[in-house]
Amino acid sequence: MSFRRRWWALVGWIVALVAVSLGSQAVGDAYHNDFSLPGTESQKALDVLQERAPSQAGTSVQIVLEAKGGLTEAATRQRVESMLAAMKKEPHVVSVVSPYGNTGAVSEDGTIGYATVALDKQSEDIPAADAEQIVDTAQKADGGGLRVELSGDPVRAVQSEDSGSAEGIGILAALVILVLLFGSLFAAVLPVVIALFAVGSTLGLIILASHLATIANFTAPLMMLVGLGVGIDYALLVFSRFRSELSTGADREAATTKAIDTAGRTVFFAGCTVIVALLGLVVLGLGSLQGVAVAVALTVLLTMVASLTLLPALLGVFGGRIEKQVRRRVEKGKGTEGERWGRWSAAVQRRAWVAALVPVAALAALSLPALDMRLGFADSGTDSTSTTTRQAYDLLAKGFGPGFNGPLIVVAEGDSAAAASARSALQDTEGVAAVLPPQSSGDDLSTIIVFPESAPQDAATNELVGQLRDDVLPSVARDTGANFLLGGSTATAEDFADAVANRLPAFVAVVVGLSVLLLLLVFRSILIPLKAAALNLLSVGVSMGVMTLVFQNGALGVQEGPIEAYVPVLIFAIVFGLSMDYEVFLLSRMHEEWERSHDPALAIRQGLATTGQVVTAAGAIMIVVFGAFMFSGDRMLMQFGFGLAVAVFVDAVIIRCLVLPAVMQLFGRYAWWLPGSVAKRLPKVAIEHG
Repeated sequence: MSFRRRWWALVGWIVALVAVSLGSQAVGDAYHNDFSLPGTESQKALDVLQERAPSQAGTSVQIVLEAKGGLTEAATRQRVESMLAAMKKEPHVVSVVSPYGNTGAVSEDGTIGYATVALDKQSEDIPAADAEQIVDTAQKADGGGLRVELSGDPVRAVQSEDSGSAEGIGILAALVILVLLFGSLFAAVLPVVIALFAVGSTLGLIILASHLATIANFTAPLMMLVGLGVGIDYALLVFSRFRSELSTGADREAATTKAIDTAGRTVFFAGCTVIVALLGLVVLGLGSLQGVAVAVALTVLLTMVASLTLLPALLGVFGGRIEKQVRRRVEKGKGTEGERWGRWSAAVQRRAWVAALVPVAALAALSLPALDMRLGFADSGTDSTSTTTRQAYDLLAKGFGPGFNGPLIVVAEGDSAAAASARSALQDTEGVAAVLPPQSSGDDLSTIIVFPESAPQDAATNELVGQLRDDVLPSVARDTGANFLLGGSTATAEDFADAVANRLPAFVAVVVGLSVLLLLLVFRSILIPLKAAALNLLSVGVSMGVMTLVFQNGALGVQEGPIEAYVPVLIFAIVFGLSMDYEVFLLSRMHEEWERSHDPALAIRQGLATTGQVVTAAGAIMIVVFGAFMFSGDRMLMQFGFGLAVAVFVDAVIIRCLVLPAVMQLFGRYAWWLPGSVAKRLPKVAIEHG
């Protein structure tokens, strides 16, 4: 239908893209982060403050000052106090605590100090324009021997770097691979156009949806990363089958219909698998992650629909030129595909045990570091050294110790004596650098600020949080009858990481179980679904292991720090779906030959010969698109892009082209075996129509 009514389909997509783009530009975005975790101790602490002491429930910004001649010099002090007076008039500012009114806010040598600006809302509720105004007001005092830097979540939010260059690098690299694959720039552009239409439409819809639902501010770059990779990949699978059918003598319409009825079904199945896996993240109940999951699932849906509707229309409009190129290649004797892949498959099949065991052992070893993965959130300590937040972080660590950048907040519900007892117990705890006097909010409520000896992202800080919650504060509570809650950004990050870790096993079990069931229905085999699940988990495991080595342990010179808490679950959902994509595409061609010849060795060889080039090309495109985000400058995007690139490399190159044919050879005829009693009860689901 899309081929025959090509102009209607093409105009429909153009109108949709223009409409959502203009609409989104007119209203603007309303992105909003939601890191609430109902039921966790850090959330309870925040809820108590919001209810009983709203002025203390907002976030804060620290203005960090350095003067080589000392902060108490008359000229320096005048500049600082003038700036702080102006700061009190800025939007959302509740109070400003000067370093001159707090002896603990100036370092021992008198050269480094900080002012605390308390705001009336959490960081995600502070408009970017207001946060930028706070930064500008503070930095007007910079100069003349005075250095001014700022830290705090609102400041980090407005200094995030643009990933646009990374997207451009990925698209250009993908074009190069497509040109090498097809030998034509014109043919190479079509899959990219499909991806751009789908990503552009989705971005507009997400911006509009941000006014109706909670969508995090980091959703757009994640969506574009996935959309570009998946969009080009899906279009490539269909387009390659179209060219293959042309090379056998089919006309344009027949080739298009055959491509959609074969590779198109594979794309539909794979896309649905990714969407189901992503929507499974919604049940985790993790605030911002839900909006991200729905947005990325919508991206995959539109890329899938574009590959099945827009691509046939473009083939109808521009396919004549492509058809002529394919015919010329056939006439020159370049139409025979897969000879080298057939020889490669035969070589793997002759040494099946070695080809299966050696790579699997190596991949399993690379997965082991994932067992020590530590989840958390990046803080200013992992920002670029050129940012004001990183420079403020380093100044505070230099003047007051590393733990000063991640204070813990104890909310004490009890009288002043109970709060004093808690402070005394906290001061005596190993790993605590300093404890400020309790700050009373009246009505038997006070807050106590605790500074650890270790940096916020250190494992020692996480252990301290556990010790305070499990041993120190419960002991004081028993003696005083008061109630204590431990919160703060560091404790919140720990709670979020624990929530993800606790819910991840159930999520993995559901996604793997559904995938096994779908493959069982499609290929009517017991061993193939189990093998697919094991190999897909292996590719995810390698991704997590290598990501841990690079980003957590500092390999390749990357700044050490925890793995962003929501990155592993997103990578698992996306990679598992993409792995199913390659699995179905490859096994479907094997299954066609098996149904025709019932020769398992020939089925493996023929399947790899006809799909090996496309699978590796699609994998290479995803690798360069995802890998390009290593240049984004954003740590979360770097981890996400790197993890996806590693997983796709392992899956598309090592597993699909080496391990899978070897394992299938070892299975022999049993690969396609299904007990008769089970076969009678299973419905028949056709993915590829031969």
